[in-house]
Order: sequence, then structure tokens, then C-alpha cells
Amino acid sequence: MAEPILYSFRRCPYAMRARMALLVSETPFELREVKLSAKPPQMLAASPKGTVPILILPGGEVIDQSLAIMRWALRRRDPEQWLDGDEEEERELVATNDGAFKHHLDRYKYPDRYGADPAAHRAAGIALLAALDDRLRCRAFLCGPTRKLADAALMPFVRQFAAVDRAWFAEQPLPGVHRWLGAIIGSPLFERAMARSDAR
Repeated sequence: MAEPILYSFRRCPYAMRARMALLVSETPFELREVKLSAKPPQMLAASPKGTVPILILPGGEVIDQSLAIMRWALRRRDPEQWLDGDEEEERELVATNDGAFKHHLDRYKYPDRYGADPAAHRAAGIALLAALDDRLRCRAFLCGPTRKLADAALMPFVRQFAAVDRAWFAEQPLPGVHRWLGAIIGSPLFERAMARSDAR
């Protein structure tokens, strides 16, 4: 039986969260790692917008949004009950991450590209992470004692923010965020999601 095909880029946070959901749901898939500077014609034919991740189902249906890929996989099989969290709470967390936090992350990480003041955007990003830290001081994960969709959806972006200046980030008074981030990065699931694959 044919497997879904996932076009991915290893370091893309959107692709990371899609891979994590596919793996935790135990969905077989063919991983096609791409070079963003040389996107394959088959990928562009499937989704002309040309951004990863893109999941092509055996019947030809294309899912080209990371959260939609996550929910598709988890609705098929959800052994860790990632979809059992509070839907409104999850939506708010993801909306803030994909909106305001991603805005500040991009301008902190790539200030020349955006003509931005990196210090100002770093401060704004830390303020948003402080709100996450408040949640994580009294619970192991964002929506309770076990990881849910929101944890996998947000973590790749927080990881990217932390990596801009690791020494500085390590000194920030965010004990809940540090513990949460370390737990997910150190998990077997994330290790599998980040396994290297030859770009095609």
C-alpha cells in the first residue's frame, strides 16, 4: 500500500512539528527532504506556494499546512491523546506563537532582512515566553501533565529563539520554559523527528 509523501526541510519549525505528529501517530510516510534553493518540480506541482511541509496522500489529496498535517495524522491515531487538550486553550497558544511570537522571532534572528532592531524584538519575544513560563511553573507541559499538540506546535519556534544566542537565553529567568524545552528536545520522539535524511 502506498504511503503518504512528506516534503520537508529538517530545520524548518513548521516541518518539525508535522514530522513529530506523524511519528507519534505511527503513520508510515515517505520523507523527502528538500533543498529550499532547489525545490523539486513534483513538490511545486503539488503545492505551488512552495513551502514545507507538504503531505501528499496516496489518493492525491495535498495537505500543505503544518497544523492540518498534525491534525490529520492524530485523527487517524493518537496514542498519547495529543488532541484531548482544551481546544480553545490550544488555539490561543498556537495563534500567539504563529502570530506575534513568530513575528518577533524572525526580526530577532534576521534583523538585516527585515530592517529591524533585534534587541527590541528579542525583548518582545521574551515577554511572550514569560507568559508561557507562568503556565509551566505549575505543570509539566503547556496544557497539563503530558505533552499535547500545543507542545509540539510551539516547541520548534521556542527552540529556534533559544538558538540565536544560547548563552544569553540560558541566563534568562524562565525555569519552566527551560525545563519544558529540554524535556521535549531530549525526547526520543524529537530525536527521531530530527534524524538526518538526504535531500532530494
